[in-house]
Amino acid sequence: MKKIMILGLLAFLLTPGLFSQEMTGEDIIQKVNDLFNFDSNYSKSRMTIVTTSGQKRTFIYESWSKNKGEKNLVRYLEPRRVKGQAVLMLNNADDIWMYFPRTQRVRKLATHAKKQKMQGSDFSYEDMGSGDAFIKNFTSKRLKDEKMEGYDCYKLELTRKPDSDTSYSRLIMWVIKENFVPVVIDYYDEHDPTLLQKRLIQSDIRIIDGIPTAMKMVMINKNDNSQTEMELLEVKYNIPLDDRMFTERELKK
Repeated sequence: MKKIMILGLLAFLLTPGLFSQEMTGEDIIQKVNDLFNFDSNYSKSRMTIVTTSGQKRTFIYESWSKNKGEKNLVRYLEPRRVKGQAVLMLNNADDIWMYFPRTQRVRKLATHAKKQKMQGSDFSYEDMGSGDAFIKNFTSKRLKDEKMEGYDCYKLELTRKPDSDTSYSRLIMWVIKENFVPVVIDYYDEHDPTLLQKRLIQSDIRIIDGIPTAMKMVMINKNDNSQTEMELLEVKYNIPLDDRMFTERELKK
């Protein structure tokens, strides 16, 4: 009798999807955070902005990050008019400096600058350097699972914490069950949680240095009728980076 009970318990515990059903929103968002919790990375990207009028602007830049996204450095390579410009983001984009090669000057941006558009794109500086923002700035609630972009997904609602200064009142996120990559994120207005502001769609997911990585990201701005596409041309994770890279002094180099 005891043997039958043990076998029955094992069958119950090994039932596919059991743990998936028991995971809470906080469990899932922790998995998402852990996935991107790499110590450092380097990437080379192409960013294409499609404006409200349909015009296209393309930038190519390199970026480095350290301390799990707390420190970020971006250097522009193309087009010629922005070549050499650099942006340093520290403290998860709470502190931002910009370097302009024409004037050879570094300028510290105001605190609220993290909510501004990066090179006029649909990505804000906050979007680019948010680190552990999903956990620090939001509480997470699991909604009914849904299929999104062809993937079986967990669906989460992230609601801004009262003491957070993030630009979004809430997020709706679809997380791929297989690898915990957020395939779609809806961003809602800072003051109106019913007003959808932007949608991020991630695709072309590849395993890079053991980490599932979306090689293409499209941010669609619902208010401005514009969108920005980012393509990763090269990416490396957990590489040695000197802390001196992430200083105001090094921006000029």
